[in-house]
Amino acid sequence: MINTHNNLRRNHDDKEIDMAPLIDMVFLLLIFFMVTTSFVKETGIDVQRPAASTAELKDKGNILIAVSSDGEIFYEKIKIDLRSVRAHIERSLAENPEGGVVIIADQKSDTGVVVRVMDQCRLAGAKRLSIAASRPQEG
Repeated sequence: MINTHNNLRRNHDDKEIDMAPLIDMVFLLLIFFMVTTSFVKETGIDVQRPAASTAELKDKGNILIAVSSDGEIFYEKIKIDLRSVRAHIERSLAENPEGGVVIIADQKSDTGVVVRVMDQCRLAGAKRLSIAASRPQEG
């Protein structure tokens, strides 16, 4: 006589879930999201941008330089000297030739400092140069 009860129980004990493909898939998804994520660059200081009704949103990867109300210049959260702006921009443009330079100047900053920063950016080879502004509040 055939004992089907023992055969069925033995077949259930032999089944296991293979975790290797699941772990491989999770690692592939992790790598995919790490590669496709864009990181936000910040200047390191908060500035009060001047308002402009013609302000446009730029979606390309940009090189950001901030000018505070005291005339201090910041690049990638580090305070830099005006003389080193050109070297920093040249290095950034070598890494990202299509990048444009955005100067984020406080509305109370000295115009002379902003113009000198713009001049250093042009001397570094920046072809696309913008000044950040915010849209005026409607209401």
